[in-house]
Amino acid sequence: MIEHHLDDDMLQQYAAGTLAEGWSVAVATHLALCPACRSELSVLESVGGYFIESEAADETDVSQSWESIKAKINAGQIDKVLPIKKTSSSDLTYPEPLKTYIEAAGGLKWRQLGRGAAQMMIPTGDETTTVRLLKIPAGQPVPEHSHRGMELTLVLDGSFSDEISTFARGDVEMADDSLMHQPKADKGKDCICLAVTEAPLRFKSRFLRLVQPLLGI
Repeated sequence: MIEHHLDDDMLQQYAAGTLAEGWSVAVATHLALCPACRSELSVLESVGGYFIESEAADETDVSQSWESIKAKINAGQIDKVLPIKKTSSSDLTYPEPLKTYIEAAGGLKWRQLGRGAAQMMIPTGDETTTVRLLKIPAGQPVPEHSHRGMELTLVLDGSFSDEISTFARGDVEMADDSLMHQPKADKGKDCICLAVTEAPLRFKSRFLRLVQPLLGI
């Protein structure tokens, strides 16, 4: 049972096609796992479609005509909304569209961070975010940190707990610079997450701040 969902603002931006690619990867992956957010997205898209259909066309502005917009999409000038595919047992840990991004990067390639933790960078065309997979060993904490902007963490396998709550498969945690926390993977199973950040983390440890450029996190 997924208990922690996407906020309305992010879903609205996704429905409108205005969300940057990095965030969209995480949103579409969560939607593949979460029937409740898929239902809410359907409502938002229906409302948006109603207003578009009700809007009188401005005959003096051909730049926003449907034919013009289609031409821009085909030319790559407008980002397409990532398709949502409901997850199945065959998707296992990494549902679409994340699975396609991993395959495009050459498959799973974990880079060790120390103490058993590992990460894999997920390349996108979005220069405003960093997208990565994180693997935290069962029972292990990550270093205490805050943020230099927004961070979205989506649990793909296992679970973790922090000062806010416990997050399991499909759950989303949104964090900003007001939150200082130390997530810890719960016992029994490694925790694998998809994380999207606007900027590097702000570690509490001075030593970690010094080696942070080497870790790339």
